[in-house]
Amino acid sequence: MSDTTARTSDPVYDARYGDTAVFSAPPEPDPIPEPQPESTGKAPKPWSRDLRFMLVVIIAIAALFLAFALVVAFTPNGAGVSALAVVAAPIATMVAAYYGISLALRQVADARRAADAAEARARAAETTARESDAWAAQMESGLRVAVAKLAAARIETRDVERAAGTPDDFF
Repeated sequence: MSDTTARTSDPVYDARYGDTAVFSAPPEPDPIPEPQPESTGKAPKPWSRDLRFMLVVIIAIAALFLAFALVVAFTPNGAGVSALAVVAAPIATMVAAYYGISLALRQVADARRAADAAEARARAAETTARESDAWAAQMESGLRVAVAKLAAARIETRDVERAAGTPDDFF
């Protein structure tokens, strides 16, 4: 049995089995724990990211509207439109860059959560495999003891060996 779990019940001695200890069924493995996000102060809520992006877009639109209003009010000619383009291009670039960075950070956070979940599943599978190997070794040992006792009592063990599905040279 693995060192990570302990059997919660004592073996039950039954007269039908002689001096062989009989255990209850193995304990159920614990469910896979859900990975918890790392606590670094207050974690941003998913809607707060969208709210921040929306705020940046609204401020950019307001700045462009103000620039357009100033151009129309003071210099409604070609030079004013060119000046508006000079003002509008960096604002649009900053909004696009903010969106790209926000999207990249969100993808990194999602990938990190997926990696943590996969690691937790792998640890749980490894623990289960270790427990299964230990349980199988215990059952193999019990089968060997049973066959040895039957052979000592001069009782045919061929049916037991066939039911266990062991190879011919196993015992």
